[in-house]
Amino acid sequence: MPLLSPRSYLFVPGNRPDRFAKACAAGADAVVVDLEDSVAAADKMTARAAVAAWLTPAQPVLVRVNVANSEWFRDDLKLGGKLGIAGVLLPKAERVEDIRVVAEHFGAAAPILPQIETAQGFWNALAMAGAEHVQRLLFGSIDFQLDLGMTAEEEELLYFRTQIVLVSRLAGIQSPVDGVTTDINSPERVRADTLRARRLGFGAKMCIHPKQVPVVNECFAPTAEEEAWARRVVEASAAAHGGATSVDGKMVDRPVLAHAEKILASAAQRRPR
Repeated sequence: MPLLSPRSYLFVPGNRPDRFAKACAAGADAVVVDLEDSVAAADKMTARAAVAAWLTPAQPVLVRVNVANSEWFRDDLKLGGKLGIAGVLLPKAERVEDIRVVAEHFGAAAPILPQIETAQGFWNALAMAGAEHVQRLLFGSIDFQLDLGMTAEEEELLYFRTQIVLVSRLAGIQSPVDGVTTDINSPERVRADTLRARRLGFGAKMCIHPKQVPVVNECFAPTAEEEAWARRVVEASAAAHGGATSVDGKMVDRPVLAHAEKILASAAQRRPR
């Protein structure tokens, strides 16, 4: 059975090689070694060298390179071809051409994840989502708010979140990844933000601290109640030989059955082996 797409993406600063292994052991589905926002300009070269020296196929990670129009981008591309890179995050992605440049250097074995963090990136999201080697979109909600002059992220970002989900579906790529929760000391806030993302159709969330990871993973996994409901639906449908039936007083037809089967498949793949 193929692996599901990651639910949690844990970021670790590229200039902190002492934290790389710890991040990989934190339980996140994917670890992102960051060369961009978490690394000061004076430390960019040191961080890149630390990442290059640490990379290993035994612990594959994603690498977030610097913005395409930055002075560090071209040197970041030199990491292309190194073993241990499971994918590349392109921050503040705005142009399909920049995605092509990344793909040329990192190859087909390293999927690309553009981050939608600007108005221009949002405007071009569908084109970028359909570009070759793009695996899924990430919504950088904090930078996006800054670019649009927003001061809140609930209803104000609802339209943009749902559009990114729609764009991902139209492009036939994995469901998108929602932005970070900046409060690292509030599991309740992480849970609320993650459940909102799941309701809207996101399939994952970015994390900035290891203790956010278990909450995010749990929220994107089917609950015991959901799994039990799905089993009842599948059993009732089988008993009805595929015809319309009912479970818990509600009609079960083909779309409901498909949803139940998806829940059971997710539960089976998340179950420890």
